Amino acid sequence: MAVWNLFRYRNSDGSSKDWAVTKNADGSISTRWGKTASRLPSINTRTGIRQYDIERQKQAKGYVFVGEVEIDADGNIRLPRAATMADASPMPTQNQSVAIDKLYWHVDCRAGRNTLLELGIALRRWLGDLEAWSQTQGLAVSDWSGWQRLRDASLGDEAFDLSGQIDLEHGVLPWLWLMALKHAAFPGVSVDIATESGRDVSAELKAETEVLALFDTGLETIRALAESLGLLKPRLDLALAMADQTDHWF
Repeated sequence: MAVWNLFRYRNSDGSSKDWAVTKNADGSISTRWGKTASRLPSINTRTGIRQYDIERQKQAKGYVFVGEVEIDADGNIRLPRAATMADASPMPTQNQSVAIDKLYWHVDCRAGRNTLLELGIALRRWLGDLEAWSQTQGLAVSDWSGWQRLRDASLGDEAFDLSGQIDLEHGVLPWLWLMALKHAAFPGVSVDIATESGRDVSAELKAETEVLALFDTGLETIRALAESLGLLKPRLDLALAMADQTDHWF
């Protein structure tokens, strides 16, 4: 039974679809796809392509790697046997900790013109906050391609669907920008961020210690920036609040 690399794409409504790929003995590449289930019925075999290239194309569209699986001629899926596949990557469970070195993102915008206008204004405002914070830290904003792609898309009048990845070298700022967009929850705008293991990244910054660790940072380091982006509530300075109170006793 052939071993396939299995990838998964998660839709905003909670459903998902799978795509799998394998290299055959003759050098051809076979792919299977379908809704997430124990069987992938659709199949296609092609030559003249590299498995690495089409896997990267899928990941750029938001698919994340699940693991190595065995698929029979009828499309039935099962995990490889440990005895014969000692190096196979098991399908991660929800609570299993998996090391990550990049994130995958997907923005699907079906909003109306007014929302698009608000979206564009917010993206540019947040980018200004990121640039100002970078200057105070003596850092440069990375050359991540998503900056320009999202800004350009938000200036149009039509719906758009964009996806890509954030590598470690891009730094934490692109992720925080997308997190601000996800947290803002504009109507008609779906923002999905996932790790390589397929875990969906939430809009709650405090819960994403794994991703913060990926970029070698923590909440306290980026707190001021996170507050300006709306990802954290500003801390109340009790001493200042008490000092500002007026004594109205008579």
